[in-house]
Amino acid sequence: MVKPFQRRQMAKDAVCKGRLSIRSACEAFTISQTCYRYQPKFSEDNGQIAEWLELLVKHKKNWGFKLCFLYLRNVKGFKWNHKRVYRIYCELELNLRIKPKRRLYREEPEKLSVPESINEVWSMDFMHDQLSDGRSFRTFNVIDDFNREGLGMEVDFSLPAVRVVRALNRIIEWRGKPKVIRSDNGPEYIGHALANWAEKHGVTLQFIQPGNPQQNAYVERFNRTVRYDWLNQYIFETIEEVQNAATKWLWTYNNERPNMALGGITPIQKLEMGQIAA
Repeated sequence: MVKPFQRRQMAKDAVCKGRLSIRSACEAFTISQTCYRYQPKFSEDNGQIAEWLELLVKHKKNWGFKLCFLYLRNVKGFKWNHKRVYRIYCELELNLRIKPKRRLYREEPEKLSVPESINEVWSMDFMHDQLSDGRSFRTFNVIDDFNREGLGMEVDFSLPAVRVVRALNRIIEWRGKPKVIRSDNGPEYIGHALANWAEKHGVTLQFIQPGNPQQNAYVERFNRTVRYDWLNQYIFETIEEVQNAATKWLWTYNNERPNMALGGITPIQKLEMGQIAA
């Protein structure tokens, strides 16, 4: 489909070459005479907007327009109108190409309740991937459901219950302990090591029903972002490379990546708002 500004340029070319009058050219290219005579007002900001958008798309290949705009507005503090930014975004042809999928209808599951403050409910889960030589590794992810903040990502070939307990202890040292930790029924979670740790610290372990990952939707959504944003983007050779990349990405996720579930702000901004309200 030919865009209006392209049709306007085609009409002007036809008039300049003496082939058509302005009225005939507007009718031929289906634009109004107002559109034909429109003179865009260029601004220095437009160049700055274009530079920011190209920079974001280059370094955040999976970010669409909405994430880019929210980053510029909420994280960087620019006050540009979203229509203006979107126009430049489209002119630069930065749009993500998304192939629609056919999906079967299913009933919407009951939404999880949102905690009212930090450390009310944490969620934890494992992910799996492979190094370049085919060896499998796991990541242990922990988030705070209140502001979707990633609290930790532990990476190794094996993460038994003892490592889970050790990782939770490290998080508690700087974050404080949670009231509830939600997880699935993996062997690392239902064993005696984690149960004894939870009883000692006064933490309630909440297990979802088998085959119902939607009951742990917050961390499942976090896992999807991990997979889509960086884990599938690179081929790692060592566990150390994966852990370093996880640490850097987690900081970006918490401090710079706008979160749609939070209204377009980052987890750290949500945390600061919650502390002010308290």
